[in-house]
Amino acid sequence: MNFSHTIYASYLGYITQAVVNNFVPLLFVTFSSAFGLNLEKIALITILNFGLQLLVDLLSPPVVEKIGYRLSLILAHVFAFIGLISLAFLPSLLPDAFSGILISVMLYALGGGLIEVLISPVVESCPTEKKEAAMSLLHSFYCWGHAGVVLLSLLFFKFFGIDKWPLLSLLWALLPLFNAFYFAFVPLFPVTKENEKLSLKALLSKGTFWFFVLLMICAGASEQAMSQWASAFAEKALGLSKILGDALGPCTFALCMGSSRALYGKFSSRLPLKNAMIFSALLCITSYLLASLAANPVLALVGCALCGFSVGIFWPGTFSLSASSISGGGTAMYALLALAGDLGCALGPWTVGFSSEHLGGSLKKGLLFAMIFPLVLGICVFFSRKKKNL
Repeated sequence: MNFSHTIYASYLGYITQAVVNNFVPLLFVTFSSAFGLNLEKIALITILNFGLQLLVDLLSPPVVEKIGYRLSLILAHVFAFIGLISLAFLPSLLPDAFSGILISVMLYALGGGLIEVLISPVVESCPTEKKEAAMSLLHSFYCWGHAGVVLLSLLFFKFFGIDKWPLLSLLWALLPLFNAFYFAFVPLFPVTKENEKLSLKALLSKGTFWFFVLLMICAGASEQAMSQWASAFAEKALGLSKILGDALGPCTFALCMGSSRALYGKFSSRLPLKNAMIFSALLCITSYLLASLAANPVLALVGCALCGFSVGIFWPGTFSLSASSISGGGTAMYALLALAGDLGCALGPWTVGFSSEHLGGSLKKGLLFAMIFPLVLGICVFFSRKKKNL
């Protein structure tokens, strides 16, 4: 095996991450009706998932350095596998179904957090020529995975019924199981040279690093505020059926996000990254306004799709900027930036859920509050354009 297999396994790792983050949101309305969960409890599922991933981001660097990347990658996929298996059984086995869901989420969130910390530096260390393009293409597989989760889940629901979702959880668990074995054999390359490695104290003392932390928070919040609520938004706010709502909501969002990442991967040499991120921030603000204020459901769905396209390069773009600006950051830098991104991933959906619950249960009104995140990101990148170290 050569480094191409390392990249293929990394692609599958991000598809696994997509399963971990986007399968359960398809069931939010089902959980609400079957288990009597309100919007705040539904939001807590998302907060726990990304919050625990955030904790893994914070605590994992010394563990990864000690046990190595290969074992860490295998364990990440094993946790994802166990979490998805548990989701199929625990809600019906425990007296409180909500507790069963939360335990399962905690298990697969451990895997998701590790995957997020490990995959980007693994691909960055591979001997590829265009690092920005490789990073953008890598992150596009999260989007293709997201779209695949939605489409394949919808097909399953259509033929077997939504009540058979535990069986689908078992089927999705096969992916991380396979990839755990795959990562046992692919070649891995040094993430940083030993003589260039920054200490954690030196990394945290850099103002540049904290700038990228802020960008990652806004990137995660801008993306997941729409992504996590897209299915429920299409069903409850727009009155669409489960099948049509998921196809036109989260699936379109994911396809548009993946397309923007793949396009930037292809044309990165012609379009400066910062200019692309500023334009994307403006487009993201427009998309949230359209989804929130449009009276026509078609226009609201267009806003959802535009949001997917606009947020595509926020996350990989911030990783690329940080890698080129801070040499020797290594595992700690990627982990802490992923932590910041996960903080945003929890903050964005919580903002929408909390706002909606206190505005008469209106998801459209709640989504309007998420506009603050792309606004802050766009302003920060705009004023950083002429700074050489950013």
